[in-house]
Amino acid sequence: MTVDIGLIGTVCRMPYSTDLTDEHWALLEPVFNAPGKRGPKHAPDLRRVVDAMLYVSHTGCQWRYLPDSFGPWTRVWSQFRRWSRNGTWARALTVLHEAARQADGRTAATPSMVVIDTHLARGASNGGFTFHDRGGPYGRTKGAKRVVAVDVTGVPVGALVVSASTHENRASELMLEHLNQQGITGRLELVLVDRGVTAAAARTLGRQHDLEVRRVGWDDKQPAFRPIRHAWRVEVAHGQLGRSRRLAKSFENTTTSATGWLQVACIATTLRHLSRDRGPRRGLQVAA
Repeated sequence: MTVDIGLIGTVCRMPYSTDLTDEHWALLEPVFNAPGKRGPKHAPDLRRVVDAMLYVSHTGCQWRYLPDSFGPWTRVWSQFRRWSRNGTWARALTVLHEAARQADGRTAATPSMVVIDTHLARGASNGGFTFHDRGGPYGRTKGAKRVVAVDVTGVPVGALVVSASTHENRASELMLEHLNQQGITGRLELVLVDRGVTAAAARTLGRQHDLEVRRVGWDDKQPAFRPIRHAWRVEVAHGQLGRSRRLAKSFENTTTSATGWLQVACIATTLRHLSRDRGPRRGLQVAA
């Protein structure tokens, strides 16, 4: 008896742990299958494409090593580029963030408080032009700066990537502009940032966006880690994003592509948040 292995791979593909569930796809399909100039796309095939990108994000595999069961890697790659350029990933993250807030029992779809923080990632040289430059203490790290905003539940609400030399003032400004474009600032009253943002810049940002930008941090330096109320949630978010092997270094040569992968990792984090068991909640109840 002859068995067509290729047929088994395409028809009876075993699911990966990164694959979307039916419930998750029901939330995301309107975003990825939005009608364009040529009409709606083929939804079942699109779901497999999204699964492929979540797989690459988690495993960090190179495009050419993408399993054949996801279809031609060139098609997945080209679709990733389109979605990164037109803001589809950001819209998908917004939709999932609203669903996560609803699942957590929040009455409003958008937060009244967010925490913004950056993480410096070392760049990987792929040859040719890159946006990577030197940043961090004394400019010793050449790479990229990842800017993430979370709400009080710790779920990512926005993500951007800029060059490593970008000052914290500018990074926070870009994030607030991004959140405004995504329609997330309607209820926003308070933004927590670290002391890398200057006091003058915090006041200016507050006036521009009609909200309070509060700098947080410890006055005294201690060798032991001490969490700051609410602000520690963004540190946890950066740690969770580290599960994405694609973010082990900044492998991308453009901020558009790097931002796309960071947003994909944020989407994966939010999907895990939606999939967790929700027992009795403990701790302080925060109206945010």
